[in-house]
Amino acid sequence: MNPSALPFRHAVVTGACGGLGQALARELLAAGAHVTLVGLNRDALQTLADLAPGRTAIHTVDVSDSIAMQAMAAQAIEVAGLPALVVANAGVAGGMDTADAGDLAVMRRMLEINLLGPAVTFQPFVKAARQTPGARCALVGVASIAGWRGMPGNGAYCASKGGLIRYLESLRAECRGTGLSVHTVSPGYLRTPLTAGNRFAMPGLMEADVAARALLQGVAHGREHIVLPRHIGWLSRLLACLPARWHDRLLLRQPRKPRPGEAGSTPIPGLTSGQPPPPPAT
Repeated sequence: MNPSALPFRHAVVTGACGGLGQALARELLAAGAHVTLVGLNRDALQTLADLAPGRTAIHTVDVSDSIAMQAMAAQAIEVAGLPALVVANAGVAGGMDTADAGDLAVMRRMLEINLLGPAVTFQPFVKAARQTPGARCALVGVASIAGWRGMPGNGAYCASKGGLIRYLESLRAECRGTGLSVHTVSPGYLRTPLTAGNRFAMPGLMEADVAARALLQGVAHGREHIVLPRHIGWLSRLLACLPARWHDRLLLRQPRKPRPGEAGSTPIPGLTSGQPPPPPAT
């Protein structure tokens, strides 16, 4: 599909500062869409905005902050109307060791961004769409093949993406028969800052711009489940047919995802590294 043929006149993209988010924004801008850019790095967002100054809006907000995200959505709708596409792409990754109390904070923050974040992103647009007769909007959640099965040393990330897949299934069922469609995207390994520090084999490594085009074309054609690239999805399903012990042994031979603070790790916004989580409120 030619980029100019994409049917999205207004799109919202979270995690637009790098990797897949930037690639999505570039494709949408090239197609003539107005794009609401959400991220935490204003300079990176401004670089995208400079590509189409009259068709972009910048919001530097945390996707887990529901009040800030509701304000973003209200402004986006006021400026460009209800979006035809909302991509909940913001996400973080990092290894985890359950024996380390500090890593519980890693898991909490990862769940806030990767799992709660998409719900917070979608909520104001779902509400607005339900109040707008004839409204149509595609809600896209960027999960991961890592959400299909747990991997040693990667429990927080796998749990967040696995939970996102189930949340999207629930939301899809709720939206049947309405103008809202829900699309689950499960990438394998994309060449982005999140994978740059990985010390293990990454079969089927995909360029972010190629993945962005495939994602947008899939959504435009109404595909509810999009795997990037497809053959890695089939490989993952094939491995899942192995007895669990065999599968675990294969995974245990691989180097683990760097934990926050280790060489090759990527920052997790809002995380106070090395600190145990606060006690629960009484």
